[in-house]
Amino acid sequence: MKYLMIVIYIAFTVSGLILMKKGGNAGKIGIGSGEFSFSISWISALGFICYIISFLLFTRIIMMFENVSYISPICNGIAQACIVIASIIFLKEEYSITTLGGALLIIAGVIIMNLKLK
Repeated sequence: MKYLMIVIYIAFTVSGLILMKKGGNAGKIGIGSGEFSFSISWISALGFICYIISFLLFTRIIMMFENVSYISPICNGIAQACIVIASIIFLKEEYSITTLGGALLIIAGVIIMNLKLK
């Protein structure tokens, strides 16, 4: 169950960031003639909702594992690598050999952290 929550967390984190970027605005706040207004595109709003859900899931994941120093870098490392891949696929962002090399180093770091060496 703990690992399924991590997968769901990563899915919400990645989709939240991609949708916010795809939506194209961070919201417009206005105050005029005694009224407060806030507007945001529905795609960005969906991204914010996904990202808030991912934050709530992450706080739950932190409570489920014994060591924060173990689970936090693993979750964040995997999420960062997935964000790079999703940005290339969905946002058509350019990538270079250093971008892919960095993503591979993150994945290698996650693997090394999980090795049970004595």
